Amino acid sequence: MIWILIAIIVSALHFPLLVFLIAPRRPKEEKVRPFYGRNIAHRGLFSADQTVPENSLAAFSRACESGYGMELDVQLSRDGQVVVFHDDTLNRMCGVNSRVDELSYNELHELSLKKTDQRIPLFSEVLETVAGREPLIVELKTCGKRAELCKKTYDLLNGYEGEYCIESFDPFIVRWFKKNAKQVFRGFLSQPPKHYGDSFKDKITGTLLGRLLFNFFARPEFIAYKIGKKPLSVRLCLALGAVPIAWTSHDPKSEENHDVVIFEHYEPNVRFK
Repeated sequence: MIWILIAIIVSALHFPLLVFLIAPRRPKEEKVRPFYGRNIAHRGLFSADQTVPENSLAAFSRACESGYGMELDVQLSRDGQVVVFHDDTLNRMCGVNSRVDELSYNELHELSLKKTDQRIPLFSEVLETVAGREPLIVELKTCGKRAELCKKTYDLLNGYEGEYCIESFDPFIVRWFKKNAKQVFRGFLSQPPKHYGDSFKDKITGTLLGRLLFNFFARPEFIAYKIGKKPLSVRLCLALGAVPIAWTSHDPKSEENHDVVIFEHYEPNVRFK
């Protein structure tokens, strides 16, 4: 009995610290409204066989024509251009054994996406293509030039007449927007700790990020969490007011208990709430 009592006391003492670490910033309604109850096309409305490649102008045009919002990924080329591409390397999508940040934009633009006529687009080209028709979720990828990527991405978005929000797995990127662009709807991407890797370093990273223990550092307004069982700390964060976003859905059932769903390889209703 005494050990149960001790466990209760220790838990009670730790609870305020946990709340401090994971508490989000509750967003204003006007930030949430463009995304609430919407299905968002992952990397544009690309096809499972990549004949319409992910993160291509064709995929974004197709999403707009269907009325979907879009999620996309941005990173820097060697010469500092903001390009739309998911992977760190070009192997999977372009068949080239190189990192994205090792090539200039002109070199990247020469490459074909999955042997189609589509090329790696500039972020500015995607913004021109979407032209404010549907909302965007912009994921900023971790890189060695975080501040440069954040500033250049924000500069492009600051002149954009359309609805958008930003997200990242990287707490330093989300914090940059907290400090420099508080008006931008911002959120953390996260997943269960076991998905971060098996090394000791990965396990430490997974514990901190997968349980949202870096929230205090950037106070995200939404949490985009990998579909599946959520740790207690994640559920508590959502109860404290963070907007729940699901990724990446392959089934309309993902709409349950979420306010926004990022989907791929099926075509759900544009809105579910």
